[in-house]
Parts: sequence; structure tokens; C-alpha cells
Amino acid sequence: MSKITAEQLLAGVIFGDPDNEEYIYLPGGEVGSDNPFCVLERKGSRQDLPLAEAVPLVHRLALRPCKHPELGKRAY
Repeated sequence: MSKITAEQLLAGVIFGDPDNEEYIYLPGGEVGSDNPFCVLERKGSRQDLPLAEAVPLVHRLALRPCKHPELGKRAY
């Protein structure tokens, strides 16, 4: 797991691909929890993922820090 990507998610950075409508971010309610869950959005559907699964997915999908259409640049 990339520690840099994990720390960015924990800091509220939203990773995504606006062209494909794919986003991964950590909601504010998960900050400080022992096992934080991220949200994976794909074309309007949402799925919860543990942080340990979200980080490799960010890299596999080649997601970059971006602006979410509803949340803006930060998840919280």
C-alpha cells in the first residue's frame, strides 16, 4: 500500500477520473476511525471500500487528485 496515497486520502484529497466518472475519497465521518472506509463512486453508484483496498485501486485505475462535481477538491 502506498503510504503517500493513504495519507492523501486521510487528508481529504479526492482521487478521480472525471471523464469516466470514477472517484475515490474518504468521507469526513471516517476520519480518526480505527479502520476507515473510503467511498468508490462509479457513474452514480457508490460502494464502501476499506482504505487498504482503496489505495491499490487508486493506482490500478490511474486516478489522480481532482475536483468532484458535488464535493469540490476536498472530501471534508
